[in-house]
Amino acid sequence: MSFLGRVKSVFSKKQPVQYNYTYYSNAFRPGSTGGYFVGERSIINALYARLAIDVASVPIKHVKNDKYTGRFERVINDELNDILTLEANKDQTGEELVLDICDKTFRYGYCACVPYEFDEATGTKILSMRTALIKDWKPNTVILDLYDDRYGIHRDIELDKSEVCIFVNPLYSVMNEPNSILQRLLSRLSELDTISDRAQSGKLDIIIQLPYTIKTEIQRQQAAKRQAEIENQLANSSYGIAYIDSTEHITQLNRPAENNLMAQVNYLTDMLYNQLGVTKAVFDGTADENQMINYYNRTIEPLLRMIVNEFNRKLLTKTARTQGQAIRYFANPFRLSSINNMAEMADKFVRNEILTKNEMRGQLGYQPSDDPAADELRNPNLNASNNETQINEFGEDFDLEEFDEFE
Repeated sequence: MSFLGRVKSVFSKKQPVQYNYTYYSNAFRPGSTGGYFVGERSIINALYARLAIDVASVPIKHVKNDKYTGRFERVINDELNDILTLEANKDQTGEELVLDICDKTFRYGYCACVPYEFDEATGTKILSMRTALIKDWKPNTVILDLYDDRYGIHRDIELDKSEVCIFVNPLYSVMNEPNSILQRLLSRLSELDTISDRAQSGKLDIIIQLPYTIKTEIQRQQAAKRQAEIENQLANSSYGIAYIDSTEHITQLNRPAENNLMAQVNYLTDMLYNQLGVTKAVFDGTADENQMINYYNRTIEPLLRMIVNEFNRKLLTKTARTQGQAIRYFANPFRLSSINNMAEMADKFVRNEILTKNEMRGQLGYQPSDDPAADELRNPNLNASNNETQINEFGEDFDLEEFDEFE
């Protein structure tokens, strides 16, 4: 059987709850983030987008670690690594998959990532992955709203929890609980939008003071007739002009309502930023190095650990983890530093014998060097390596192997 003939989707493995063979087309891409209407006109969308972009910008790779020390050795160039770094499915890249995971997790509090296509011959080799919304929870299974890219529709499917990566927002109490700061901010922003819509509507909101009192039914009818006359003048006039009697007065009301709603919005926004570990300077691009480091440590790192830990738990078998395989993110510690500061910090770590050269390379995401001196914890400016010491002691032409045999 050819390789393409062995590729099966998750819908071939599990019968969907609702099945439909009809093909559909969409104006937007239904298999990824889009089409949400919660807080569309608020700052919340910008907050979600900023957090998701910063999380997705950190590379996530399938790697081989030393099974004894846990030190990074090399990247495993297999199908799983291609999903995480290159192509997650026919619609998304690996970075877009992480963006989709973050966006759904922020909006709903949790989401799922399903191994969508796999090799039927092995049964475990994952060829593509897709995100899905969790519609129902059961003790051992979950019902998912998963996009079927064969027919272009969303369908419900029930899968075991052990077969699905389930991500729960670590900031759930701040962002998703009913009385959380973010939900209260959304409610106030919605009220502010309602007031803005009313102020910008076509109504004039005026009061006409007539030259007589309106107490009897006849007087009210005369007032209604006078109101209708003014409305008719304004409606039929090309420039919206009407005339009134010299004894009549008009009071304009469509001015901004005086309330503390905007003050509440500003207060809740500041409180939300503080609880998320971010500042306004992070979003407008004026944050200094310390603010960015605090933002990455308090906000981005927990989100990355959530994704990586679940991938390790569900996508790698116990045997693979025992062999040193892992899914790991590479957060560059020197990313927020200038070139001069980065070189100075690397030199201090190596020179003060805190990290070896290969450990430093591993922190930066580079493969270790084959030079034996790169694994020695020493100051290269003062102490000679073991090989250099032996060469200086016995001479360059001395054969160390013959010396060992002699011993």
